[in-house]
Amino acid sequence: MTVNLEVADGVATFRLDRPPMNALDIATQDRLRELAAEVTRRDDVRAVVIWGGEKVFAAGADIKEMREMDHAAMVVRSGELQESFTAVARIPKPVVAAVTGYALGGGCELALCADFRIAAENAKLGQPEILLGLIPGAGGTQRLARLVGPAKAKDLIFTGRQVKADEALTIGLVDRVVPAEEVYEQAHAWAAKLAKGPAIALRAAKESVDRGLETDLDSGLAIERNWFAGLFATEDREIGMRSFVEDGPGKATFR
Repeated sequence: MTVNLEVADGVATFRLDRPPMNALDIATQDRLRELAAEVTRRDDVRAVVIWGGEKVFAAGADIKEMREMDHAAMVVRSGELQESFTAVARIPKPVVAAVTGYALGGGCELALCADFRIAAENAKLGQPEILLGLIPGAGGTQRLARLVGPAKAKDLIFTGRQVKADEALTIGLVDRVVPAEEVYEQAHAWAAKLAKGPAIALRAAKESVDRGLETDLDSGLAIERNWFAGLFATEDREIGMRSFVEDGPGKATFR
């Protein structure tokens, strides 16, 4: 398998396993889509970590494979490529990317699909597609601009330059920078903490933020309002409010 799945303590880990650089070929893209669907269905999975291993997250697409494709082939494949990444982005559970080494091109785009990014001090991120006469095709022009703003996104996309972890943190491309040997541990700890939270409320929060960013303010408020009211039908809401009144905030044990 090009991506392995491990589940422990409510946290699923997508472990990219295509040495030496975890190039995201078609088989890997398809596998990511399959795993996204699986963890979405599974009740024992409450959060997800995407990890490339100790040395590299993912250095991008498989250029040798792409070079053999003509326009007609890519018209078909580009849709499937975006579907794979969108499936990861729309996992209705918290997702964290644990980034070590290179996260370039498709690797950076995969990290952008996560809700939170923890990067190693040695991490380098970027969208170098312009150096191939291309643009990002797995969501980079859209998710990157929404995350860091259009000007910073254009800087990275127009130049194809790589940014080190400290700059990535400054511009908001990653959310935390830690020593390389702590990346997975901290990512798993973040996911495990959220895995103990109210699953439906977390799903509601994620969808409200993500879908709200895709639309106008009034439509986003409607999404939020519908989810907010709907959560009053859940057992977790009853547990959370009862615990707050009886024991104080932050002590509820959700089911």
